[in-house]
Amino acid sequence: MTSPPFALRRQKSYGNVEETEYVQWIKPFGQEVFRVLKESGSFVLDLGGTYRSGVPSRSLYNFRVLLAFCDEIGFQLAEDFYWFNPAKLPSPIEWVNKRKLRAKDSVNTVWWFSKTDFPKADVRKVLTPSSDRMKKLIEDPESFYTPKKRPSGHDISDAFGKDNGGAIPSNLLSIPNTDSNSSLRLSVMMITACI
Repeated sequence: MTSPPFALRRQKSYGNVEETEYVQWIKPFGQEVFRVLKESGSFVLDLGGTYRSGVPSRSLYNFRVLLAFCDEIGFQLAEDFYWFNPAKLPSPIEWVNKRKLRAKDSVNTVWWFSKTDFPKADVRKVLTPSSDRMKKLIEDPESFYTPKKRPSGHDISDAFGKDNGGAIPSNLLSIPNTDSNSSLRLSVMMITACI
């Protein structure tokens, strides 16, 4: 799991490249990860978004990385996660703060790559607490749900009224990074435990 320097508009002291050069810059790293990754292994890449130079229009660099890693290197996209950071500072300043043309950018794309369609994974290791409503349903399923075929044709009668130890987590990670012991660290561990 890694979060490399993003393709930001301004140079940072840690080093970053322009969004137009980013895919070619990161591809050798992806090729090396693919080479050493076990067949059942996973690789998770966190990329923040950016705007194109001088305009209130989004760069597609993070999606181009996704496509290059899959189409050119050979990775499979096991799942896409989206990290919503409600504490992220408003940016970019020009389009959000000054001109008020865009909403603040507070979501990172997190790509879960694998070599195969079936990498080692088990979401039962990262269940979230059941809601109060689900706890009531588990206690007395007949009072809350009458099993029947869904309009889609799916029969979900066996899926309700059972205590599975918690709920399947979402691929939307809503986590502020406001302190060193925040739930962000727990979520990184959650994703890692899942895979």
